Amino acid sequence: MPGTLYVVGTPIGNLGDLSPRAAETLAKADFIAAEDTRVTLKLLNHLGIKKPLICYFEHNRAEMGEKLLARLLDGESCALVTDAGMPAISDPGEDIVRRCAENGVSVAAVPGPSALITALAVSGLPTQRFCFEGFLSTTAKNRREHLESLKGERRTMLFYEAPHKLLRTLSDLLDAFGDREVALCRELTKLHEEVFRGTLSQALSHFTQTPPRGEFVLVLRGAAVETVPAVTEAEAVAEVLRLRDGGCSLREACRAVSEKTGHARNTLYTLALWNPEIQ
Repeated sequence: MPGTLYVVGTPIGNLGDLSPRAAETLAKADFIAAEDTRVTLKLLNHLGIKKPLICYFEHNRAEMGEKLLARLLDGESCALVTDAGMPAISDPGEDIVRRCAENGVSVAAVPGPSALITALAVSGLPTQRFCFEGFLSTTAKNRREHLESLKGERRTMLFYEAPHKLLRTLSDLLDAFGDREVALCRELTKLHEEVFRGTLSQALSHFTQTPPRGEFVLVLRGAAVETVPAVTEAEAVAEVLRLRDGGCSLREACRAVSEKTGHARNTLYTLALWNPEIQ
């Protein structure tokens, strides 16, 4: 009978944030798959736990994933951890969870801290609807296309970024979205925790003068809802007629004006059809 993969959330800074259930799971698992065994060993030493560790990270996930899956299929249990936060979120753990799901291996979550949600909670920006965009590509073309696809995104957007790429990212965000509100969160739950709130231009100025340190979560306000000018039904019909006189078919004119004003296309068509000006 296959074993179980436990996806275990670990502290993003303060070790006191580890849950009792997470500690119990780490102690009971047959082995632990860690992003960096050195980081996880510090946590285990803090808990007084001794367990076999294997290294599972981005550059060995194909080879090690097969070995890990084989052990799970043989009945062993594994606790999957990342250096900080929840595994599988912008993390190679996503791949082993998928493999387990495809091969009938049970996957159980032991929830814990998440830099993503923690940053959103303290950002001061809207939290009802948001999207996570991970790390931006280092390739200029892919980076540009990614940001271009988000220009109309109204939800609060979250990005991860390394300190040495922060200034470039802030500059690119400013170019793509204009000077929007942003919160930059670093070293969350640690001694030097910082949340910078302001606009993109203010953030760029601040971190140009104060070299960034630590991993960042950027929380960016979404696009503003565009207000459609109030247009009366009569004005909308007049616009339909103007477009028709300019060469559009009546149906094309009604569709265009409907999209622009919000008036129902069928209503515009009926009113325009019976207008004396087009008899």
